[in-house]
Amino acid sequence: MNVNNKTARLAGFIYLVVIITGFYSLMYVPSQLIVWEDPELTFHHISSSSLFRLGIASSMLCYIAFAFLPLVLYQLLKETDKNAARLMVIFALISVPISFINLQSKFSVLTLVEGADYLKIFDTQQLQAQMMLLLNNYNKGILIVQIFWGLWLFPLGYLVYRSGFLPKILGVFLMLGCLGYVLNVFGRTTIPHFPDYAISGYITLPASIGEIGMCLWLLIVGVKSKTINNQN
Repeated sequence: MNVNNKTARLAGFIYLVVIITGFYSLMYVPSQLIVWEDPELTFHHISSSSLFRLGIASSMLCYIAFAFLPLVLYQLLKETDKNAARLMVIFALISVPISFINLQSKFSVLTLVEGADYLKIFDTQQLQAQMMLLLNNYNKGILIVQIFWGLWLFPLGYLVYRSGFLPKILGVFLMLGCLGYVLNVFGRTTIPHFPDYAISGYITLPASIGEIGMCLWLLIVGVKSKTINNQN
């Protein structure tokens, strides 16, 4: 096949959108608004700022971009191993509707802080408690989605490793990233206070290295046009 450099750059651009919007919505916005030990302050932050709404919008852009990403990568990598490429697409796309449905918890938080008339039967502390419950439910939903955010990385990493036109080390990091995500999900599910363990802060690091590295390589370096043999 003729490896299309334009396809590689397009994949890199979409990956960049996913990474930026994902970082903004999953890390930056919560760090600015949510104080788990102080529901009153969290309620004030969310109700007095547009940042929470921007975080929701950023999440939607992230999931839309993520729906296109595996399809573009499929075009780039399908001749390496079509079965692995199909598996990559399936795992990635499964996560998209789950991610959108999970956003309902954040929209419900908006309903609480907007102060609709039918919520006046609840006092302020009750509203704050419901808000924290919804935010926690959202995080639990993200934990479910992370299973598929991890699983899609294994066939992607395998394809990158086998491709012959992308760095093998990125493939290794992506496959290790799959393991890290899965271990993180089951660790947080089965082990009390798992976030307090030092390893919890590093277990998904290979995935971050692999995905950011993949994004930058495709966007900046691309791939050289060459002919490769079908390795099925």
